[in-house]
Amino acid sequence: MLYLLLIVAVLVLDRIVKIGVSTNMQPGDTIPVIENIFHITYVQNTGAAFSMLQGHPTLLIVFPAIVIGIGIIFVLVMSKAFNRIFLFSVSLICGGGLGNLTDRMAQGYVTDMFDFRVFPVFNVADICVCVGCGLLMLYMIIDANKSGKKK
Repeated sequence: MLYLLLIVAVLVLDRIVKIGVSTNMQPGDTIPVIENIFHITYVQNTGAAFSMLQGHPTLLIVFPAIVIGIGIIFVLVMSKAFNRIFLFSVSLICGGGLGNLTDRMAQGYVTDMFDFRVFPVFNVADICVCVGCGLLMLYMIIDANKSGKKK
């Protein structure tokens, strides 16, 4: 149940930030937080990460929905069989994925806003997906090393 709450918390935080940006800014508007280093820039991204796969909305809805569904099943049904770090990682990925999927299904694009000027603009959901994937990879490497040492 804790991991389901994490998924919902990520989704709610992502929605709050996106609604704040989209109601107070126009697409393309930018607010310098630290001039030429970090800005809040309102971008409507119709593609996936780094605007890839633009023009393939069905793929960008169906594939993430399947992956998120599988992740939620892991978290809800099989949580006793998995490590807490694994479940935390999957929950971050699912929460972030749901945030972007919600945007894509409702609007046809994902709202992005964090702009470091040397990297594509991203959002809270993207951060959670990336952190979740990073933790998951670390967990898998550590777990594989533990398994290898036992043999």
